[in-house]
Amino acid sequence: MKIARLTSFVLAAAAAVVLQAAAAQAAMKTQWIDYKQGSTVLSGYFVYDDALQGRRPGVLMIHDRSGFSEGTLADAQMIAKLGYAVFAEDIFGKGVVPKSVPEMTDLIAIYNNDRPLMRARALAGFDVLKAQPMVDPTKLASVGYCFGGTVGIELIETGAPLLGFVSVHGAFQKFSREAAKNIKGHVLILHGAEDPVAPMEELNDVVSQFRAAKVDFEVNLYSGAGHGFTHPQNPSEVRADEEYKVSMTRFLKDNLAP
Repeated sequence: MKIARLTSFVLAAAAAVVLQAAAAQAAMKTQWIDYKQGSTVLSGYFVYDDALQGRRPGVLMIHDRSGFSEGTLADAQMIAKLGYAVFAEDIFGKGVVPKSVPEMTDLIAIYNNDRPLMRARALAGFDVLKAQPMVDPTKLASVGYCFGGTVGIELIETGAPLLGFVSVHGAFQKFSREAAKNIKGHVLILHGAEDPVAPMEELNDVVSQFRAAKVDFEVNLYSGAGHGFTHPQNPSEVRADEEYKVSMTRFLKDNLAP
């Protein structure tokens, strides 16, 4: 009996070691997915934790003006680690990564001045996300950074079936005042109070549109923080960078319940 018990113990210990090794090997899986919007070839970044089983909620991430920079990829992985399948969609086109601020400014101006094109690009990536076999198409949300905040609002104002949208230091110009009535999900705006790109007057205008349309929204305003506080330049922006992640995590959990 002692030998049998010892054998059982050894087998159980070995099994535990195997399980721990498997868990250690489980990692974030990444994949570039090519797709099209019209005749334009696009390529988005798909990331998920392969330690999770079955379908999970999906998050469409919309990049800032830098396109697929290292920061964009890091943000996608950060959100995926919360338990979501994340597709960082491509607005600019496959291989188009601006190298300087003037180039970024010129590039986003194309889409800011052509809102039908902006919406079409956003919807193309949304279709890719919800088509992934591991994604629960009934539990979808979006997160947009900077320029992606503008794109994200254009997306939800199409009536796309998103349960939630998070704008992180986004901008809020040129929206159709009547389009807010098409928003189906909840909206969270995370914004720097000293943002010169999207000043308080601009934020107040989009809030008035949401109020008139009875949109379920929330605004977190960070004192002392300017635009792009996710790359903090002062103590107030360090705090904003920390707090936005807490708010975004809570919002996604409340709306998607992974």
